[in-house]
Amino acid sequence: MIPDEVPAEVVAEVEALRTQIAHHNRLYHEQDAPEIPDADYDDLVRQLNELEALHPSLVTSDSPTQTVGGAPSVAFAPVEHRTPMMSLDNAMDRAELEAWGVRLERRLTDLEGDDRPPVSFVCELKIDGVAISITYEDGRLVRAATRGDGRVGEDVTANVATLAEVPERIEAPDAATVPDLFEVRGEVYMPVAVFDDLNERQEAAGLRRYVNPRNTAAGSLRQKDASITATRGLALWCYQLGAVEGGPSFGAHSESLRFIESLGLPVNPEITVVTGLDEVLDYCLRWQEHRHALDYEIDGVVVKVDDLARREALGFTSKAPRWAIAYKFPPEERTTRLRDIEVSIGRTGKATPFAILEPVFVGGSTVGMATLHNQIQVEAKDVRPGDTVIVRKAGDVIPEVVGPVLAERPDDLARWEFPSHCPRCGGLLTRLEGEGHHFCTNLDCPAQRTGRIAHFASRGAMDIEGLGEQRVQLFVELGLLDDIGDLYTLDFDRILELEGFGQTSVDNLRSAIDVSRERPLANLLVGLNIRHLGPTGARLLATELGHLDAIEAATVETMAAIDGIGPTIAESVHEFFASERNQAVVAKLREAGLNLEGPERPDVPATLDGLTIVVTGTLDGYTRDEAEEAITGRGGKSPGSVSKKTDAVVVGEGPGASKLTKATDLGVPILDQAGFEHLLATGEIRPTEGAG
Repeated sequence: MIPDEVPAEVVAEVEALRTQIAHHNRLYHEQDAPEIPDADYDDLVRQLNELEALHPSLVTSDSPTQTVGGAPSVAFAPVEHRTPMMSLDNAMDRAELEAWGVRLERRLTDLEGDDRPPVSFVCELKIDGVAISITYEDGRLVRAATRGDGRVGEDVTANVATLAEVPERIEAPDAATVPDLFEVRGEVYMPVAVFDDLNERQEAAGLRRYVNPRNTAAGSLRQKDASITATRGLALWCYQLGAVEGGPSFGAHSESLRFIESLGLPVNPEITVVTGLDEVLDYCLRWQEHRHALDYEIDGVVVKVDDLARREALGFTSKAPRWAIAYKFPPEERTTRLRDIEVSIGRTGKATPFAILEPVFVGGSTVGMATLHNQIQVEAKDVRPGDTVIVRKAGDVIPEVVGPVLAERPDDLARWEFPSHCPRCGGLLTRLEGEGHHFCTNLDCPAQRTGRIAHFASRGAMDIEGLGEQRVQLFVELGLLDDIGDLYTLDFDRILELEGFGQTSVDNLRSAIDVSRERPLANLLVGLNIRHLGPTGARLLATELGHLDAIEAATVETMAAIDGIGPTIAESVHEFFASERNQAVVAKLREAGLNLEGPERPDVPATLDGLTIVVTGTLDGYTRDEAEEAITGRGGKSPGSVSKKTDAVVVGEGPGASKLTKATDLGVPILDQAGFEHLLATGEIRPTEGAG
């Protein structure tokens, strides 16, 4: 019975929100096929919470604000949890986390008095996966179940048993400490590397890419055929003890985590015990900044009171514990309207479709455009101008359109067709055999010319300060530039006449172009935009062959024999210099007096022969290039990423967190500056004490 004082429009809004939330709950928890991002779902729940708080008489026991998860699927046998698997309240920002902390402190003061000891918290990364309950009896795995609606989940024992981290039998150091029955709760997830590999195979097969690791993990875990689950590379982090019969007792949550780990079950290494809310905030903000340094996705931090007696005293609300909260990171997926799809042409002629969006705040910035990769992906995702679409932006990654929200698609919305001709020059767009992308075949296309010249001037190539893409495009349109060779004969008097160019800016541009003549040969090779040739290959060619003349004259076999080059790069370099058009451009560069000499081969012993050394961060006395040359000059390899083949990682100031994490995960030795100098001199890998 709704009281008369509640406006009818409020009642209608509450019912509409409950219907929407129930719909999205079914899609997320029961079908592993959500239509909207988590952030949009959280907004709906927040709206409902606010209305119910204003009008408590509207709260019902079956409201989504009072319930957990979704109903278990009929495809799996039901499992009733011994103790409910409850959800957590959320803090969406620092202010909400601080408000929770104040409420917690007030309750503890009421319970224990003003002279109570400070609160210790356990901070755990909030893994973006699927909640799971795993039960052992007499040390043997007997059951694994999803959370379901919190009270009843789905029996996925056979599927969970395929995970490498889940032992069939517990082999504890002291068998007497193993409880007669115990339940561990955790999160099943798909590592990012596994997800990326799966999507590469999907794309190669012309199939639609999977949306994100969480949904893919959920679908993989709930396969009726467990042998399919076994192929998906799923992993597990445990975060809590559930029901326990027999065995040791614990006074703190952190003690129980150490116990779980002693049984051979995986506990996340980043879990930390801190004192006070300031340290909680430091932990949350640090991982918010470094969330992409891990090989698994996280969407926040779970904060729990460590003392178990205090937890019992604090108790629960109808759906969540008062002693824990989930601090949610800013959303990396949101929905918005797709206004149009256009195609950009890059410096190689590659045609890339991209989305024009109604601006949306996602991943820490406002996004108005997002990539659609290529025709295959546009067709597989079937996004259409006018659709409501999910946009994803993760860290510094280019924003992308994940897919449409089909439930909101207008009737008779036309499919988007990939254009047959270049939008810049009108030339034919062709898709080469074995390529996923279309290319403009007109080498005189102004978009390609602009891209090639801007690339030549970029920091990784000739580093011509003040010559960005907008200026290059202007000069191309005015006929001042046709190719990179024209940079060194620019008509600066004419540029001075242009609006927005004063004497100082023109003099600075002239000086920057003059300085670029002395850049190393490797930078010039990068600037030539030779397909497949990156900075590492360019340095190898410059060092091994010593001069541009020798590179031009080298056979494919000669170049391919250089360790680190190989036949693909060699073929591409040879084809580039065989082109009369490219020869004419290189002739202009010769005439302009650019440096064509490679570096002198260092007269040092080959102490690193056969070793692969990765450098991350800044080292005293070395630029990044000089550090890599110190390695390659001694016979070693210095790739840009860490792998199983890496022999050591050298860490300077401001290292990349992802490289450090991967090195640690793979057990690769970590060297500081002193260890690097020792390595160069002796070839001996002497890890930094306490690292690796």
